[in-house]
Amino acid sequence: MSLLPSCLIYAPDFMTAAGGALTEVHHGRYQLQMQRLDADVALITGGGRGLGRAFAVALASNGMRVAVAARSRDQLQETVRCIRADGHAAIAVPTDITDEAAVAAMVETVETQLGPVDLLLNSAGAGPPFGPTWEQDAAEWWRTLETNLKGPLLCSNAVLRGMIARRRGRIINVASGAGIRSIPYMSAYVTSKAALIRLTEVLADEVRQYGISLFAIQPGTVRTAMAEELLQSEAGKRWLPWFQKIFDEGRDDPPEAGAELVLYLASGAADVLSGRFFAAPGSPADIDSHADEILKRDLNMLRMRFLG
Repeated sequence: MSLLPSCLIYAPDFMTAAGGALTEVHHGRYQLQMQRLDADVALITGGGRGLGRAFAVALASNGMRVAVAARSRDQLQETVRCIRADGHAAIAVPTDITDEAAVAAMVETVETQLGPVDLLLNSAGAGPPFGPTWEQDAAEWWRTLETNLKGPLLCSNAVLRGMIARRRGRIINVASGAGIRSIPYMSAYVTSKAALIRLTEVLADEVRQYGISLFAIQPGTVRTAMAEELLQSEAGKRWLPWFQKIFDEGRDDPPEAGAELVLYLASGAADVLSGRFFAAPGSPADIDSHADEILKRDLNMLRMRFLG
């Protein structure tokens, strides 16, 4: 039963070429043009553990100066230690992302110490409560909405003002496949992720004119500490037994899959598809090769089908 390692350094083959602003690389049978991430600044919320840490380390190992934010100072310091041990720049900014004043102070700290934020990765998230919605404590249910939706909103608003002024920037929101379907007994999580996907679409339409791109992603089903908490909880065992089966049957995903997707979107290679939802695992080359079809058929968006 393994969780993400404390230090995860991941650099996929399409991001390892050295030097230059634009590099031609190969991934599978496709040839991609991808912008290097050297000297850009990334702010990752939820960067103290799990996928947030994996994303932070991957971005740093591919040239970005990284700031990680979360409520746990000790976990953030471990992420920073991982990144600095490999010779890259990183800072920790302990923050409650549901507090507007704290978020504003966080962005100011990042900009003072590292520079303007080029990439915001909203990775902080919460899962509980689980079980019949009518049996849940409404305050706990709403706290999940605040973490998964209000947090990304506050963080996005805080960085967008500068991005608009500079006419550049990217935001990646870590959503979930749960946001595009009904999953009983996970109403707080499902509702928050569906709203986050739609918020991504709306913001993308609003800021496209300023050269800013947004994406929502499903990073895969990874055995993180959050996933382990669900697996071990009484509510998870009772109401979501199918989740355990994913891991028992080896159908979970490696963290590298989500990191690869994040790196691809952060590179700017998919900016023409701003506002859309992408899921790992899957090859970024497939996104690149199907971009025209995605645009023509308006794919990878939340849509409702009507009769007639």
